[in-house]
Amino acid sequence: MIKFSLSPSFQEHSASESLSILVAAEQVPQATAAYQIKDLDSIIQATQFKAGFNESLSLVASVVECANSNLIGLGKTEELPAAKLAKIAQSIIKSSQKKFKQISIDLSALPSELHYVFALSLTQAAYAFDEYKSKKNEFQLEQIHFIANNSPLSADQLQLIEAMQSGQNMARDLGNRPGNICFPEYLAEQAQALAAEYPDLLKVTILDEAEMAELGMGAFLAVSQGSDRPGRIISLEYQAQRDEAPVVLVGKGITFDTGGISLKPGLGMDEMKFDMCGSASVLGTMRALCEARLPIHVVGTIAAAENMPSGKATRPGDIVTSMSGQTIEILNTDAEGRLVLCDTLTYVKRFNPALVIDIATLTGACVVALGSVLTGMFTPDDELAAELDAAGLTAFDRVWRMPVIDDYQEQLDSPFADIGNIGGPKAGSVTAACFLQRFTRDYRWAHLDIAGTAWNSGSNKGATGRPVPLLMQFLAQRASNNAAKFCGSRRAFGCIALTQNYSKHWTNVCGVLMTAVLFRMALTKHRPAYVFLPNYRSNRTGLCLILTVRHLKPMQNLVTLLRLLKITKQLKCLDVKNLNNIDVWA
Repeated sequence: MIKFSLSPSFQEHSASESLSILVAAEQVPQATAAYQIKDLDSIIQATQFKAGFNESLSLVASVVECANSNLIGLGKTEELPAAKLAKIAQSIIKSSQKKFKQISIDLSALPSELHYVFALSLTQAAYAFDEYKSKKNEFQLEQIHFIANNSPLSADQLQLIEAMQSGQNMARDLGNRPGNICFPEYLAEQAQALAAEYPDLLKVTILDEAEMAELGMGAFLAVSQGSDRPGRIISLEYQAQRDEAPVVLVGKGITFDTGGISLKPGLGMDEMKFDMCGSASVLGTMRALCEARLPIHVVGTIAAAENMPSGKATRPGDIVTSMSGQTIEILNTDAEGRLVLCDTLTYVKRFNPALVIDIATLTGACVVALGSVLTGMFTPDDELAAELDAAGLTAFDRVWRMPVIDDYQEQLDSPFADIGNIGGPKAGSVTAACFLQRFTRDYRWAHLDIAGTAWNSGSNKGATGRPVPLLMQFLAQRASNNAAKFCGSRRAFGCIALTQNYSKHWTNVCGVLMTAVLFRMALTKHRPAYVFLPNYRSNRTGLCLILTVRHLKPMQNLVTLLRLLKITKQLKCLDVKNLNNIDVWA
């Protein structure tokens, strides 16, 4: 996994083995001045370098600080869309990934609003899957140093990008694994392994088919019963101890989809291993959450099954009863994703969710509508739609809102059951969302149809790991907003924020947590103390501790306490001048 750093000059990265300088045509003289490039004018004249988009000019032995340097053209920066950054990222990664451990990239010429997306593009370009190849990739690249005087990138943002990278790579790995290896029990094992890696953050619950039968999940079992591989519902709860209602992510995990009795055409059926990419994105997001340590309560639930034809398989025309009590006429066994999801969406009500987002490779109709560029977003909730849209734009993992309104519901009516599992040939992605909506009336809900964005076909066949960046950006923004609301709210709480620069080990964190416990005992009479740990990493700055109390005692009591704990020197107040003016509400 690639690590990132940011500094204003190349001199701070003497270990870099390569330097790439992004330039627009009008900025070449600035690059010459900044790096004292020898004979640049004659080199440009000889090569006719115009700094066009993704045009490269080698500067071997022309830059004193770094012998292996090059200019990379941006074209006209005012016309540079974020979508094009992936090509530049791919060029840089391709030229350096097998050669160098550390490289530097000068971002000064790149519009600042594109820095974040460009960093994400580099992580995505660096991915390769060689798990089942005899000859493995010999990648060397470990560190990318960004150079820029004015960049919106912060240490926290770079850490979030690193966490996204890890989660997205996990999602891509899972999606790329074949159905004979990645089946429902395998996904359960992966969830358990992740929880074992982060026992302080994750709690796993797994339902087998016997337990599903007891809960009345007839729709789910109608899909899994055709396979020798038993289905599983897998839930990972992140930071379960937090008081707020969780955000619940529900992922479709059809580990291979033959279509069942409504058998798919043979051509291209190998790509149906990707039908579990919704579940892969949930697992990837949970990993990213653990690495970023976002202060938010999240539950990731996976509906894992294999859709196979057999003597036990469900037939078209069969009627089953869902966990919600609604009966379903199964008109097409290849519309199986909505069947496993509807019972899972009913099941997750037990978590008392603040909102639920399901992620599914649900319909070919969404591919027809949006291609492989945008994820289809369906929700009746305007506020939730706006949040997801904004997160998608920030992480360049974009969505497009599609209708989910009652006008389409009648297409799902059945003469024999409460609902049919398909709605006819028209508006297939919309009616699929409307089907799911019937099981989500009790909470805020959004559906992401990733059938077009979860994987690529053709020569670049493989899972994309989308929408992990979208989900992580959404959760990061929500965590930030929650913290801001919490600190700014007047709900009978006083709030003190403390920060520490960490360069040691977890003993530092333990010391701060002990402070929170003692502060709680001394000042709150056993009322809850809240610990906020955004973006912790042992070698980074930014651990933030939020202590809240009811009936906050005079400030000198806190100072005395900290002195007694002998950590006064380690802690500094975020806003010292306002400490004496903290409001207290009874």
